[in-house]
Amino acid sequence: MLLLSACSSGGGGGSASKEQDPNGKVTLNFMTQSSALAPSDPNDKLINQRLEEKTNVHINWKNFTKDVFVEKRNLAMASGDLPDAIFDAGYGDYELLKLAKDGAIIPVNDLIEQYMPNFKKVLEAAPEYKAMITAPDGNIYAFPWIEELGSGKERIQAVDAVPWINVEWLKKLGLEMPKTTEELKKVLIAFKTQDPNGNGQADEIPLSFINKPGAEDIAFLFASFGLGENPDHAVVTNDGKVVFTPAEEDYKNAVKFINELYKEGLIDVEAYTQNWSTYLAKGKDHKYGLYFSWDKANISGADDSYDVMSPLAGPDGEINVTRTNALGFHRGRMVITSANKNLEATAKWVDQMYDPIQSVQNNWGTYGDDKQQNIFEYDAEKNTLKHLPLNGMAPVELREKTSVGGPLAILDSYYGKYTTLPDDAKERMRIVKEIMAPHMKAENVMPSVFNSIEELDRLTTIETDLFAYVLRMRTEWYQNGKIDQQWDAYLKELDRLGLQEWIEIKQSGYDRATK
Repeated sequence: MLLLSACSSGGGGGSASKEQDPNGKVTLNFMTQSSALAPSDPNDKLINQRLEEKTNVHINWKNFTKDVFVEKRNLAMASGDLPDAIFDAGYGDYELLKLAKDGAIIPVNDLIEQYMPNFKKVLEAAPEYKAMITAPDGNIYAFPWIEELGSGKERIQAVDAVPWINVEWLKKLGLEMPKTTEELKKVLIAFKTQDPNGNGQADEIPLSFINKPGAEDIAFLFASFGLGENPDHAVVTNDGKVVFTPAEEDYKNAVKFINELYKEGLIDVEAYTQNWSTYLAKGKDHKYGLYFSWDKANISGADDSYDVMSPLAGPDGEINVTRTNALGFHRGRMVITSANKNLEATAKWVDQMYDPIQSVQNNWGTYGDDKQQNIFEYDAEKNTLKHLPLNGMAPVELREKTSVGGPLAILDSYYGKYTTLPDDAKERMRIVKEIMAPHMKAENVMPSVFNSIEELDRLTTIETDLFAYVLRMRTEWYQNGKIDQQWDAYLKELDRLGLQEWIEIKQSGYDRATK
């Protein structure tokens, strides 16, 4: 019956009753999302089979691929046909508080206290997360995803985009690695005009990027002109002041520099419109002189034809790297709904997610699977998981097939104790530590503030128009160069769109979180 109701409901799958089978096994109905590369029934994943054995809880999964999940999740919650829980829920703060206010999800403070020793251990080891998951009303409404690697300026997420330069072309043309913005311009002109790929055609693309906030954005170069820019448009000065970067004079100078490159014909004509697959196709063909990405293995491959370009000195000789505010942290990773009649069993099951060895597998994948490539080798004696070589498989692809996402915690202290560093992370950490961190001038970042529903309401409203306007103007100026003439009118428009209120809310959040 339970299975029938789960399959026929079309929404969340209806809540499980409190009945257990004769072996005491509890059945729960969960909704989740997964990659199209993963099995359509999450119970076909070895990780989940082992969990069922360990917890004596059977999960009826209603699983959707990532592209349709949000729509299906929202439909289920709106229809009132609620699952017992939503796993890998992907909720933002505003949605969490709204669902809590509507009574669709429940606070989990007491469940953590009574039934969740693994999770309590995590919060004792890293107490800052307790504050981060607690809503302004004192309740905890969701279980988080926590993935640490490094700390402070050397955290793996401390920078987003990394600039990758074609060192084969530098070598072919007898050029040095550029150290200033002016030298970069000269190198890019040489890439355009001197046929570094040697095919007798001017088909090289000196510089490419994807024109939106993220790891493929050109905004990494902005830091050479001052505070720089990050995906949130929010940088904190060393005296604790929150700054909206696109309203700063140095931002204006950075945009003017990009326009100079545009006027020289050095920028990929598709940079303003291309998506990931177009960007990737040209990258695989080694068409770029310089491009931006989290990891070159994802674009041009893991060979030696590209290397990191160090941060550049700007016109005043200063070198800076803008820190991102990103943490390996997401508040709304799993929620329990008000339809759930098996709270104790659910809480104990979720607590397993925070067992260190379980968390590591949730995040990356598992061991001992005879049907496909494994991420780990398990040493039962030491209770450790060792990353196996990827053997040319893209790390993202393997993770999507085998990991389960959802709530988990991997603290920095787990590396060397429960697991090893994956090879791709090892190299990324080296880049952050040796090349980027020494040039990060900002001592502070914007913390992950849990704002009130009223504040979130205002922020969402303001950001929708404000951020779109900033991107539109920036793109126009890259190409038409009219930033000086239009700057004053632009600043007025930012204020009209609510910039001052945005700064006030951000500043008071920063002050609360850091006091």
